[in-house]
Amino acid sequence: MTDSIRAVVPTGRMAALTQPTYALPGGMLLRPWEGYDAPALVAAYADPDIRHWNRPDPLTEDRAVTRIARWRERWHTEHAAVWAVAATQDTVPVGLIGLADIDLRGGSAEIMYWLLPAGRGCGAAAEGVSAVTRWAFDDLGLHRVRITHSVSNPASCRVATKAGYPLEGTMRGALLHTDGWHDEHLHARLRTD
Repeated sequence: MTDSIRAVVPTGRMAALTQPTYALPGGMLLRPWEGYDAPALVAAYADPDIRHWNRPDPLTEDRAVTRIARWRERWHTEHAAVWAVAATQDTVPVGLIGLADIDLRGGSAEIMYWLLPAGRGCGAAAEGVSAVTRWAFDDLGLHRVRITHSVSNPASCRVATKAGYPLEGTMRGALLHTDGWHDEHLHARLRTD
């Protein structure tokens, strides 16, 4: 008889949860993406900084609507949780914070984030990462959440550090950007931190 390791988070827990909304500094909200947010996603994916550090494919408005619908589907299939950063429920988003690479069985996920220039400098990124982290640990039940970013991107490093993610190390040649291979910092938190 073989001992088996039980899943850290049971299948179905995330799908049963309603995606919450959180207040952030500077009068911002962390809220689910809506189809009407597609123009903001198109603009973000055209932003040179966001394109460089996040490597998104260019989008048309129709493809952006499809991507937003896919994010909602990925919530229900328990593969991703993606929030918009916006001033109100009905205003144009200026950023994105989410969980990707969710592994419920292993109890882990990776935080992703970006902000357009209009959303930068008010503390929304670090506070949004903190809110998503609390949700991942307290509501979803994950054990470990990580952040990776290019060592050449100090702004992302500041967000990770402000959100309480200690630097664990550097992964050499870990991600290909348009200007070549980048070493990446690995930050992580445990539920027990």
